[in-house]
Amino acid sequence: MNSASSNLTNNATAASGAVSPTAGTPATPAATASSTAATPAASVNTTAATAVPASAATASPTFSPLYQQIKALITQSLQSGEWKPGELIPSEVELAGRFKVSQGTVRKAIDELAAENLVMRRQGKGTFVSTHHEARAHFRFLRLVPDEGVPHYPESKFIEVKRVRAPADVARLMDLKSGDAVIFIKRVQYFDGVPTIVEELWLPGLIFKGLTAERLVEYKGPMYGLFETEFGTRMIRASEQIRAVCADAGAAQLLNIDLGTPLLSSERVSFTYGDKPVELRRGLYLTSRHHYQNELS
Repeated sequence: MNSASSNLTNNATAASGAVSPTAGTPATPAATASSTAATPAASVNTTAATAVPASAATASPTFSPLYQQIKALITQSLQSGEWKPGELIPSEVELAGRFKVSQGTVRKAIDELAAENLVMRRQGKGTFVSTHHEARAHFRFLRLVPDEGVPHYPESKFIEVKRVRAPADVARLMDLKSGDAVIFIKRVQYFDGVPTIVEELWLPGLIFKGLTAERLVEYKGPMYGLFETEFGTRMIRASEQIRAVCADAGAAQLLNIDLGTPLLSSERVSFTYGDKPVELRRGLYLTSRHHYQNELS
């Protein structure tokens, strides 16, 4: 096993080809949305096919099922903030009238959005925009589960919070320029008083301007809830790589373990709407009482 660096940046690897930690990682709506962004709702392409101009003889026709067009338009409304996290969206009947399509087409589009955790259906109440404040959402990106007992959210102790220039590897993974401003956060997370996770996070400085250690400490909910509420950024999906390492002196001290103790190392890039990377998170996990759990579909 490799030796874990006290600075987790040395564990960086390319995020391309990484395994998503969420079951049913949502398909990226950006490409579909861009093709319909300038299309009024009343002008949805009901033929679900785009003709090829005569001058483009070598081009192949492109096809977009009607429900996918509706899904893209609904995603645009979510991205623009027309419906805020936690809010009720219009009914299927209302959306069918808005887009001039059948209710069944709208239902199929919403089915996919619900499967991707962008919206949530509530029996007898309607469909709501998903939010990180929902109890079930707390564990969507936290995959460390206790061997015994009920999964619960850890307590955090922040070691460092500062504004820095993005190192080259961080900038590459977050689609930034080397030297761009980022917010760097280092923390230890505790389960039942036992230090279990050491994490380092990088966030785009432009989006998270004003994020301070004081705001992080004062906020009592999940960190993603803070990002959503105060910075208008919602994590939609993530790509992750994991490997086994040995604790070095820095990790051993923070986790109160022996030098060389086996740890699970992860590197995760989280994305918001439009497949835009908005967080890089590198962590070391002590698995003596916990295990990493993922549901595959």
